[in-house]
Amino acid sequence: MSHNTKIAIIGTGFSGLGMGIKLKEAGYHDFVILEQSDDIGGTWHENHYPGCACDVQSALYSFSFEQNPNWSRRFAQQPEIQAYLKHCAEKYGLMKHIRLKTHVTGARYDEARANWTVDTCDSSKLWAFMQERGVKPGDALDRSDEALPEFQSFRADIVVSGMGGLSTPAYPDIKGLESFTGKSFHSQDWDHDYDLRGKRVAVVGTGASAIQFVPEVAKRAARLDLYQRTPPWIMPKPDRAIRWWESALFRRLPQTLNAYRQSIYWLLEGRVLGFVGNPQILKLGELQARRHIRNQISDPALRKKVTPEFHFGCKRVLISNNYYPALTRDNVNVVTDGIRRVQGNVIVDNTGREREVDCLIYGTGFKAQDPIPAGMIFGRDGQDLLDAWQEGAEAYKGSVIAGFPNFFMLMGPNTGLGHSSMVYMIESQIQYVLDAIRQMDHNGWKSVEVKEQAQSRYNARIHSKLSGSVWHTGCQSWYVNENGKNTTLWPGFTWQFRQQTRRFDARRYHCEAVTAAVGDAAAAT
Repeated sequence: MSHNTKIAIIGTGFSGLGMGIKLKEAGYHDFVILEQSDDIGGTWHENHYPGCACDVQSALYSFSFEQNPNWSRRFAQQPEIQAYLKHCAEKYGLMKHIRLKTHVTGARYDEARANWTVDTCDSSKLWAFMQERGVKPGDALDRSDEALPEFQSFRADIVVSGMGGLSTPAYPDIKGLESFTGKSFHSQDWDHDYDLRGKRVAVVGTGASAIQFVPEVAKRAARLDLYQRTPPWIMPKPDRAIRWWESALFRRLPQTLNAYRQSIYWLLEGRVLGFVGNPQILKLGELQARRHIRNQISDPALRKKVTPEFHFGCKRVLISNNYYPALTRDNVNVVTDGIRRVQGNVIVDNTGREREVDCLIYGTGFKAQDPIPAGMIFGRDGQDLLDAWQEGAEAYKGSVIAGFPNFFMLMGPNTGLGHSSMVYMIESQIQYVLDAIRQMDHNGWKSVEVKEQAQSRYNARIHSKLSGSVWHTGCQSWYVNENGKNTTLWPGFTWQFRQQTRRFDARRYHCEAVTAAVGDAAAAT
């Protein structure tokens, strides 16, 4: 990367690809999409553990403008979703805009030029450096280290981050973990070359990824110790194969596929009434989840271990038909005593019991509270984005941050969902960003920056709504940071968010027009 560009997009998941497609449709061709991996797909390329699948129906978890009549199941698995994204990139001519194996090491706003300097390097060389130095994903890089790969820089008028909030792996803080002598990996970095057959395996964590891969691991391992801190609420998964005649109908009459998609959308949208409106409504869901436990587990002691003690919906509600049966296998042991320390290939729980293991798998999720690592994005006056977020991540409409002109986020703070498809939210934000770019061009604005007061008022309204939601009923979850601030979820109907993002509201922004030489700027509003 050495040439300059109008728009730099980071990531090739639904956000980055969707942004690129809509830019091209609007007549913009001067943009690049930067991807650190060796293939496109974002989280659906990075996560490839056994059993990896979506927990939202495929018909809705897809672009509205590129509906797919050929899904094989109601809930698609990872290979099929990644194939869908590759199809979109190829169909809409994005491949020539994509730069694979390109890691964004940093982006800094230049106030004089009113644009961004973006630093990149070869991802494969960077991974080798990080392994050698013991640096984990998400850790800040020491830019003074002479062994760092060579950086290449270019300028972009606008930067759009399509980095998902669930992209940086989180690891548990356990004494002696670095001394483990067996095989270990995070669910996102699954080692398919390691043969689990006949092995003694320990899994730490029981989140969304773990409930998908644990049944697969249990089939192969000689013994599986599942270390559970807090059990999740789990509902039956209404999954099945799509029948041949259904696919044929969707292909012949696309309006039937759209009608099916809309029925799913409104069915899921109704859940908001319980999450935000009246949490007591969720008691019906809790009754169904308890029945699910009774139907699949006969052992009273195991039933008690896997039954949560927090409000249904306070943490992410999961769906699975094979997780509970996997826990009843003779070779599976659910450990609820916690981990005191790790010694060599031995895990010692808090009762002092020792268990030897050959392989340790982390099902501990992601750093949702730190969606962008420190030392990566620097705005006005050289401020690190994480310094602006000392009390927790926040943005205006989940898309822009005061002090960071011409920087847009997709899937930013408080755009996450506990009830429906993130693709719907992503498309809403893409429309907002695209309208901002159009207005910048139409009005001759070189930069736009949301007013701090507008951002503060917006977030005050958001957190006022969140305070009465089920997510603030006392449990500890990755939705809420250490200060008790919910930085991740949208507290309302998704159609309400779409209404808010339909048009770029320039009156909430400082908009500057460059009138002469670079740097000679006058405030337009």
